[in-house]
Amino acid sequence: MSTIDPRVSDLSAASAPGSLRRGRRYWSVSDLVMVGTFAALAKVTGLLIVLFGGGMNPVTLMASSIVSTALLLVLLHRVQRLGTLTIFLLVSAVVDILILGGNPVRIPASLLAGVLAEGVIWLLGGYRRMVGLLIGIAVHEFLVRAISLGVGALMVREEPRLLMMVAAVVTLSYLGSLLGLWLGRRFIQELRHAGIIHH
Repeated sequence: MSTIDPRVSDLSAASAPGSLRRGRRYWSVSDLVMVGTFAALAKVTGLLIVLFGGGMNPVTLMASSIVSTALLLVLLHRVQRLGTLTIFLLVSAVVDILILGGNPVRIPASLLAGVLAEGVIWLLGGYRRMVGLLIGIAVHEFLVRAISLGVGALMVREEPRLLMMVAAVVTLSYLGSLLGLWLGRRFIQELRHAGIIHH
């Protein structure tokens, strides 16, 4: 009766197709799909709010900021990977340009603010700390609006009244983002209670 050397069987099992262990990728397919889905959802939802709200006005502007910031917070809490915010901004820019006809001039400012916000999140403990996420997103939203306000000030520097109007719109939008952070945190708590999010 023939016997098989265990070492030979282990070697053949290890060399079988599909049995080799591969290193875990930093980005999984599901994470990238989720980032793209949330980016498109935030853009489309903001557009629908403006359309159904009768155009761009203080109410629709604040509501759009609330929804987009809340979705961003949920995404960053769900996909806890350094760089998620930057990829989200890239996908949002692509969706904005190709589908919504946005202005590509704002992309560098948004990406720069995103990279700085990523650094703030990392310094405050990474994506696993809610405090870091809240402050990081708040920093990003503030920087984007500060850059936009600076550009607007250069364009309308000879019309102080227009500058005041731009500043009021930017401030209102930022207040909506802060409310969106509060709403997003409450939504995450509800998802935890429902068992959809486990961390």
